[in-house]
Amino acid sequence: MEWAILFVGSVGAGKTQAIRTISDIEVVDTEAGATDETALLKQNTTVAMDMGVMQLGAHDKVRLYGAPGQDRFDFMWDILLDQSRGVVLLIDHSRPTPVEDLAHYMAQLTRRMQSRVLPIVIGVTHADMGGPLNLDAYRNYFGETTLIGHRQAVPVLEADARSLHDVKTLLLALTSMLDMNERFPARGSSNKSLHA
Repeated sequence: MEWAILFVGSVGAGKTQAIRTISDIEVVDTEAGATDETALLKQNTTVAMDMGVMQLGAHDKVRLYGAPGQDRFDFMWDILLDQSRGVVLLIDHSRPTPVEDLAHYMAQLTRRMQSRVLPIVIGVTHADMGGPLNLDAYRNYFGETTLIGHRQAVPVLEADARSLHDVKTLLLALTSMLDMNERFPARGSSNKSLHA
């Protein structure tokens, strides 16, 4: 078995770090020196993709893709989404309006996935740098939103991208959702629309 998981989120949310934390190979990245407003946040930024691999056994592995956070590189999202079975969306809690960031990225993902339904897990990062963390503020967003024409549970977890435990927890939640979709496909949908 070989399949892919896509990490998306704002610049500096921890996508590259999360992949480095969990990957069993040295991460292939396309980081370049930041030259726009991103330079105020960090020295280097992903401009195409990051790629790592997590070995699950002798013949099983998961490719880990990281998409650029800047909107001007968002064409890579479509390419990477086409190859992915699930999405880890990292939201930087230290940004001025992180719930608005969540809404922005969910709208982008929903539009780009069109009729496909991919499981999504939310990881809230940089909780130690922002205001007090209340995960309900993020979870409440999903109480008011329908994803791609039907309701699908979206786990929202606090995560430190440097923590192997936290990144594994995000991926375990996502793989559990993939397993549930395999066992109990949504009514009226073919497996093709549920899985890449």
